[in-house]
Amino acid sequence: MGIKIVTDSTSYIPQEYIDKYDISIVSLNVFMNNKSTRELDIDNQCFYKEMEKIDEIPKSSQPIPDEMLRTFESIVKNGDSIIGIFLSSSMSGTFSSANLIKEMVLENHPNADITLIDSKTNCMQMGFAAIKGAQAASDGKSKNDIVDTVNYVLNNSRFLFSPETLDYLKKGGRIGSASALLGTILQIKPILTVKDGETSIFTKVRTRKKAIDTIVNAVFEDIEKNGLGDVIVHHINCEEEGLALAKRLEEKLNIPVKIQSIGPVIGLHVGPGSIGIAYYTK
Repeated sequence: MGIKIVTDSTSYIPQEYIDKYDISIVSLNVFMNNKSTRELDIDNQCFYKEMEKIDEIPKSSQPIPDEMLRTFESIVKNGDSIIGIFLSSSMSGTFSSANLIKEMVLENHPNADITLIDSKTNCMQMGFAAIKGAQAASDGKSKNDIVDTVNYVLNNSRFLFSPETLDYLKKGGRIGSASALLGTILQIKPILTVKDGETSIFTKVRTRKKAIDTIVNAVFEDIEKNGLGDVIVHHINCEEEGLALAKRLEEKLNIPVKIQSIGPVIGLHVGPGSIGIAYYTK
């Protein structure tokens, strides 16, 4: 009997970690051009190119209940416990759905051991928690220790990113319309973060270069004070910039730094060209 980590597709965990630690991923969905598709089945680059051609912003939706039910039941039937870590409940109904699925599983498997955690975030800020939890499970740690590890990473992590344009945020209403309009008029570049489960403004600067410099400096300042657990560069269809940013981090931190594309569910709200850093401290 083991302990398995389940998370959703908005964690954007690099495949090598999913394979190494047998992390289960349930997929959210994207509706575009009158068609609903699992996020995990979408090619990011093709999606963003298509999104730039259409006027209406695509919509996202939580995982299909049957997919989550099958995932939970397959783990439980194998005699394993589940620790599920899901997209912020303020951003999606995924966590709520997971709780409903848990109750359904318990009806048929009353001895099933299922713990669900609202990450209150997304992307690799959530992904790092899933990875570290899966590492702890692989090391044979107790369930309580694994949950503590997951919560520690979530509580000591940050995701800072800057969109290339405010158009998608403005259309999607993810920040106040006045803030988006102000940025459009004055060419302000916001740096965004996730706070209390919601996207919020970290600060505003004037240029793309200044935005990236500000993100990097904030990350370095935090790491120098608290030490580094791990770090990754996120990008949305701007791989060259992502690679350059990763190299900049590598030169300062003297460690390899991965880059990871953000998929459509999160990306459709901030748009192509967004770039940022997710990390957690020791």
